[in-house]
Amino acid sequence: MKTLLTGAACAVALLASPAWATTSWAADYALLGPDYAQGLGKGGAALAPAAQEVVTKAKAALGRPPGAIPKLHTEGTLPGKGIREISLKAKEDQPIVLNLALAWRLTGDRAYLDQAGRYLEAWADIYEPSFNPIDETGFDTLLMAYDLTETDLPAATRAKVDKLWRGMAAGYLDAMDAKPRNFDTNWQSHRVKLATMAAFQTGDAGLIARARAAYRAQVATNIRPDGSVFDFHERDALHYVTYDLDPLMMAALAAQAHGENWLDWRAANGVSLAAALDWLVPYAKGEKTHIEFANSKIQFDRDRAAAGQKEYAPHPWDVSNAVGTYGLATLLDPRYRAVRDDVAARTGKKPAAWIRLREAR
Repeated sequence: MKTLLTGAACAVALLASPAWATTSWAADYALLGPDYAQGLGKGGAALAPAAQEVVTKAKAALGRPPGAIPKLHTEGTLPGKGIREISLKAKEDQPIVLNLALAWRLTGDRAYLDQAGRYLEAWADIYEPSFNPIDETGFDTLLMAYDLTETDLPAATRAKVDKLWRGMAAGYLDAMDAKPRNFDTNWQSHRVKLATMAAFQTGDAGLIARARAAYRAQVATNIRPDGSVFDFHERDALHYVTYDLDPLMMAALAAQAHGENWLDWRAANGVSLAAALDWLVPYAKGEKTHIEFANSKIQFDRDRAAAGQKEYAPHPWDVSNAVGTYGLATLLDPRYRAVRDDVAARTGKKPAAWIRLREAR
């Protein structure tokens, strides 16, 4: 179902972005559509810091071989156990391929396109989806990288990568239909993210409809009437609130890019993603504080703390985690910008470069 922009729409895209005037754009994309590409060329000096950051990192990766492996597994593992370290090394590819794709759009230098294509093809060739959403959540970066490179890649590469995304969308949707393990926790939010982004990337209306239903079911199940999420009460940690809400926002951003408002959708009991973000605001602004993991119901949190992972021992919540969360939220609704800017000013942390580039366009 992959189609190309033609006629007037294509002409507008080309005129708006002369640096990559030979590029056509697919109508089907996960999140970063043609408007994102057009905007990258318009920000001038305002884009310089984020753009420079991206290009510097991408340039450093031009000679680095892809690290694709058949399986990733870090979920539920302690340092030094299983294939954790091998998987963590392979996951380093995920931000790299997005930087390469962004650098291609920023500079028009085909060296970045070719290297991004090598990474995408390497993973499509060898990776076997496990449908463990914690192990695979980082594939959202590959989906966005593909948004930015798809129509400039060789047909053979596109066929391989398209097959991966279709399999991932269908596989996660099938898994959610079967009420899998942790179907009411952040796990399901990550499933929804991957299924939604992959479904929109395929352009398959049936998959998109199923992803929409899965998102709505998760909002209704996971978010409580006061706006708190199930994970906060299970883990006693705001860390798991942001880890739950961030993937739901990525799904909502994919929908927004295709003209749908998922942020404000309300379940029959009145809950919404926006209500959950509003619940977190007083913590992000420092009006409320919280000691993380003090009363977690999950033994693995205590195991991690005992193994030396201090971030899982009781400690005050690191408010800098809210920068990324409200960076995403601001893309969905500008009313969250003040919260994001306040937290960023107090912590010195910035949202991811792709978020800053998108907002600045």
